[in-house]
Amino acid sequence: MELINILVVDDSAFMRRAITRILETEPDLRVVGTARSGEEAVEKVTQLNPDVVTMDVEMPGMGGLEAVRRIVAHHRVPIIMVSSLTRDGAETTFRALELGAVDFIAKPDAAYTNINEVARDLVAKIRTFSRRGARPLAAHDVHESRPAPPLPPPPPLPQRFAHKNYECVAVGTSTGGPVALARVIPRLPQNFPTPILIVQHMPVGFTRPLADRLNAQSRLRVLEASDGMILEAGTALVIPSGRQVRLSRSLGEVELRLVSDDGHSLHVPSVDVLDEQVADMYGPLSIGVILTGMGQDGVKGLRKLKARGGYVVGQDEATCVVYGMPRAAFLAGLVDRVAPIDEIPQVISDLIGQPNRTKS
Repeated sequence: MELINILVVDDSAFMRRAITRILETEPDLRVVGTARSGEEAVEKVTQLNPDVVTMDVEMPGMGGLEAVRRIVAHHRVPIIMVSSLTRDGAETTFRALELGAVDFIAKPDAAYTNINEVARDLVAKIRTFSRRGARPLAAHDVHESRPAPPLPPPPPLPQRFAHKNYECVAVGTSTGGPVALARVIPRLPQNFPTPILIVQHMPVGFTRPLADRLNAQSRLRVLEASDGMILEAGTALVIPSGRQVRLSRSLGEVELRLVSDDGHSLHVPSVDVLDEQVADMYGPLSIGVILTGMGQDGVKGLRKLKARGGYVVGQDEATCVVYGMPRAAFLAGLVDRVAPIDEIPQVISDLIGQPNRTKS
């Protein structure tokens, strides 16, 4: 069995021991070193050449952000951020993802009651990223400070799909999603004529900072959804972690309700649930967008959306951090259009017949 070598970085000795214990219960994982600071992390990546790094977000001295910046400048090692459940922790984590970290997990809570959930999440992500080998990571490829060269315009849409008076766009994503969303939502015009609903798999407490961050970058309005909201054109709603979405129509308006999961979904919120709700409400006037992420959440929902006559756009493999969810939808024959992440805003704009003006 080939071992996966991991460097654990955290200023807390307790947390270093906790993460090490989690990892070393797995036969294919080995902690080859630990570091107490960003400076030490940079040195040990060079010395130990680990397959994966877990990186604390907030540390005295050189923090996680600067350590990520220095490591990715010289190494292609995947870095998974370990973030505290605070707004500051979330903001720093999103910045680390933009700089080149591949993903993040939430630290165990103070009572240590969620340790099993954290352990499963961390182990799964380490195994996923360690098997990427030398393949470039999408977070590097789409980083704001190194914009991709202009892409040629996509081929024209079939007439039956173009300018169809679409009424809703449903976006689903997971691993790599915060960076991908930042390449899509801010590039849509202020007068976008439909509501946008977004499911991003992430821990409770992170969806509001994500929505606020996207809102600050975008021409259209981006909010974390709250129970009872009316869907409005030009507004993107991020479904909060820990809740599922239900849509209902009354007096010509579509109302969003937030409900508890029925126990049948692996993810809460679920892309499957979102897409099924949008398909039921909007039928052939639905657009489904499936972006980077592990697993196959979205396949079931997109199957219904396609059966009702909707249109599906999938992110391509080259620009995905993890080509899991888009791949599963593609292999199921559900994707009408595969596009690089930087091309997706134009594809959506072409579908609805809107000019695509990015925010300067």
